[in-house]
Amino acid sequence: MALKKSDLYSSLWRSCDELRGGMDASQYKDYILTLLFVKYVTDKAKSDPNSLIDVPVGGSFDDMVALKGDKEIGDKINKIIGELAEANGLEKVIDLADFNDEEKLGKGKEMQDRLSKLVTIFADLDFRGSRAEGDDLLGDAYEYLMRHFATESGKSKGQFYTPAEVSRVLAKVVGIGAGTRQDHTVYDPTCGSGSLLLKVADEAPRGLTIYGQEKDNATWALAQMNMILHGYEDRDIRKGDTITNPQFTQGARLQTFDFAVANPPFSIKSWSNGLENDYGRFEFGRPPEKNGDYAFLLHILKSLKSNGKAAVILPHGVLFRGHAEANIRKELLRRGYIKGIIGLPANLFYGTGIPACIVILDKENAQARTGVFMIDASKGFMKDGNKNRLRSQDVHKIVDVFNKQTEIGRYSRMVPLHEIADPKNAYNLNIPRYIDSSEPEDIQDLHAHLHGGIPDRDLDVLNGYWEAFPGLRATLFKLNRPGYSDLAVGVAEVQQVILDSDEFQKFAMDVRGQVDDWFATHRPGLQALTPDTVPMDLIAGISDDLLARFKSTPLLDEYGVYEQLMTYWRGMMHDDVFLVMNEGWSEAAKPRKTIEDKERKLSEAPDLVIGSGRSSTKYKMDLIPPALIVARYFPNERAEADSLHAAAEEASRAVEEYIEEHAVEEGLLAEAMDDDKISKALAATRFKVARHEGADPEEIKALQHLIKLYNDEAVAKKAAKEAQASLDLAVFKKYGHLTEPEIKLLVLDDKWAATIRSRVTAEANALTMALVTRIQVLGDRYAETVDALDELMETLNSRVSQHLASMGVA
Repeated sequence: MALKKSDLYSSLWRSCDELRGGMDASQYKDYILTLLFVKYVTDKAKSDPNSLIDVPVGGSFDDMVALKGDKEIGDKINKIIGELAEANGLEKVIDLADFNDEEKLGKGKEMQDRLSKLVTIFADLDFRGSRAEGDDLLGDAYEYLMRHFATESGKSKGQFYTPAEVSRVLAKVVGIGAGTRQDHTVYDPTCGSGSLLLKVADEAPRGLTIYGQEKDNATWALAQMNMILHGYEDRDIRKGDTITNPQFTQGARLQTFDFAVANPPFSIKSWSNGLENDYGRFEFGRPPEKNGDYAFLLHILKSLKSNGKAAVILPHGVLFRGHAEANIRKELLRRGYIKGIIGLPANLFYGTGIPACIVILDKENAQARTGVFMIDASKGFMKDGNKNRLRSQDVHKIVDVFNKQTEIGRYSRMVPLHEIADPKNAYNLNIPRYIDSSEPEDIQDLHAHLHGGIPDRDLDVLNGYWEAFPGLRATLFKLNRPGYSDLAVGVAEVQQVILDSDEFQKFAMDVRGQVDDWFATHRPGLQALTPDTVPMDLIAGISDDLLARFKSTPLLDEYGVYEQLMTYWRGMMHDDVFLVMNEGWSEAAKPRKTIEDKERKLSEAPDLVIGSGRSSTKYKMDLIPPALIVARYFPNERAEADSLHAAAEEASRAVEEYIEEHAVEEGLLAEAMDDDKISKALAATRFKVARHEGADPEEIKALQHLIKLYNDEAVAKKAAKEAQASLDLAVFKKYGHLTEPEIKLLVLDDKWAATIRSRVTAEANALTMALVTRIQVLGDRYAETVDALDELMETLNSRVSQHLASMGVA
């Protein structure tokens, strides 16, 4: 079976479980990623004779597999890695982790078992046929581990990873694209594990030349491995502190590059320790001794060619802090070097919870620049554990809006330099000064509370809905007086009136139709999947088209529609595509037995169980769930089985209700109780005793009836079980007779198209329900006037007085 991304993730994280206890995540990542590297290059060398990595005899992952159970496994693994490192000039890169460290891995048998299990987990992965390099499957797995390592490492160890979504934003706004040449250069002065550089490289179809520098030795080694895993064997990643010891120099000057990206350490206090040569970086002012943010920004600016471009992640403080930083900021703005500012949500990064921003630098035509394009993207994110994370729709929207310089209320704006330079702003770039992203205040209307009616200005705010449903406002509201309207229907009826309206029905139908038209356009390409398909290119093409088709749809946010597709792609569709690419439609659709491995703590939930008891066989259907087979080929059998299941549930409910009614203290079934329960066996035993003792006839009658109910339940359950087993067997047999056209119909139309249509329709329905909720709030808010409430109070006071008088209370 083809190696799916989800299976790879699972295997990698289980390998982490084997190492937990003796070390923290910042240490065991070195072991996991070293084995990942050795396994990958070993498999690649088998399938690719032109592989740039030489895997020598005695230096392969297969040699590690042969060591399972060996008492000297740790020492021998070190030697194997050493052979591989020496053959490829990777000393001090892939051999940093000590697999014979008793403090981390345990002594004797403990180390032997731990490393044997670890090797077994990786041995089950097969990268030869996975086309990992085409889809960057391995790169995604690497980032998956990086994300988890960063999360577990805590604040002091989280700096080696930039979230992939943020990296994608930087890569896409820096100006790299189809026109980028292979000899164009990109530089990251604080490159960490290299993931940010690789995301930038993804944006250049023909590739480009990568340069980076990293201070931390272990993280530098990770970057080297990461580059090789992604096919960038010719990268130039150097070690050292970028500010005090820059490695890319040309005499007394810094080497310059076409592009730069960076996520420097935030507000580092020791940035100038050991600084001797500033290489002309601080011509616009020297950054504060205790804050290095502008030291990195000025280093990057100096490292750009005359038409160079950069995107840098920095804390928001660089936008508004005063003194030396204010002077530097003023000089950068006056020279036009700052092209844009993008404000990001808080809590995105693993080393800090503070919000950050992206500063985009552009030297090209800087003198002619008359404004700074700002985006406040702080509200677009999803919760992911204890961190926030940009969604696909957030990334796409930021990139679209910035690259097209689109102004959107409360989100983006081109701010003129004269406004920034105005004395009231004094070159302060704090985004809220220029973009008010706060939600409009929900104002209470005192006139409406006094005299009734819903303010028309509250209804005017819902104009997007009235554009989508032009006649609906007149249906729902009637004139109260100038500027105020009354609901023409009851508050409780609002939802049904909207859902039943012809305009909503047409809107929902149009939305479904747009999805169907979109899918029909791309169906030929989807059914023509081959081993050469590049999934990243595939989803990029169809998702961008879906987004474009919904741009002009009233009410619906096209990015919300796009997110529905991307969520489904990540959760299911990507693995489906991968299976078909690697195995073909027919093979991918075949049932397989579930994996049951107690030693590796693996147990898959079956999709179908054939037989019962010990003779049963459990099956997994990776591509076509049994429910799709049932819906298309066995609807009558499903209806019959459902009917029998319902009858069985009704029979069980009858037993429960009868017992609940009579199994009470001094009830007819009280004598049959045992620990508040009455089983069929207990009822039968009590029935015999009661008849023998000549007990109350009503009790005997009740016991007889209970036993009958239990018998009816057993019969009903047996019929339901047999019907289900018969249906399951028919479904299982059907898998063996599916033709390729039938398989494509089930996957393309019944699974992919139906799911995406349902998700997008749900997006439309959710927006409609927001309208219902808002109208109901307004209707309830102004339903009672102050006069009406006063009258009600007088009536209630009068009643209370009458009751008191009738009781003789003055």
